[in-house]
Amino acid sequence: MIRFCKLLFILLSVLSVVGAAHADAPVVTWPEGWQIEAVPESTSGVSRQRAVKNDQTGSPVMVMELTVSQVQSDHQVNLEGVLLEMRKSVQKDFFQGGYQSVCTRIHSTTLSRLAALETTCTITQNGRHVLSQTLVAAVDADKAYVLSYAGQAEAYKASQDEIDAARNSLKL
Repeated sequence: MIRFCKLLFILLSVLSVVGAAHADAPVVTWPEGWQIEAVPESTSGVSRQRAVKNDQTGSPVMVMELTVSQVQSDHQVNLEGVLLEMRKSVQKDFFQGGYQSVCTRIHSTTLSRLAALETTCTITQNGRHVLSQTLVAAVDADKAYVLSYAGQAEAYKASQDEIDAARNSLKL
């Protein structure tokens, strides 16, 4: 479990790279039974919403986080480039922790009302699947959004319906 907590720290550290500011906060209906964590706005204006699913002993097995970044109106966001950098950072951090990761090709999807890009990484240790993480990124006129969810391999698979419900509830 200590390993998973370290992995969770790595995942959340990667997400902190995304700067943010907000006007109207997006609305997410978090899955029942998940613990909603208060994420204070940072001095850089980072806007995040986060929920954690714990096992019966209270240890985290899944985390889902939505980050919103302000985009200058005249700036063209290279969404694929952003997602590639985030994926590379995830893989590098896990490699430094003694893990291997393989990520799917970046592909088109949707995030609420927006066209988005998505990739999922499978993290292994000694050939055993220990963790999965999905990154979904979208941009509109003045905001960029990143939804990330990750968890222990078994919990990730078992939580897919809850993850889908939260994604489908998202109002940007």
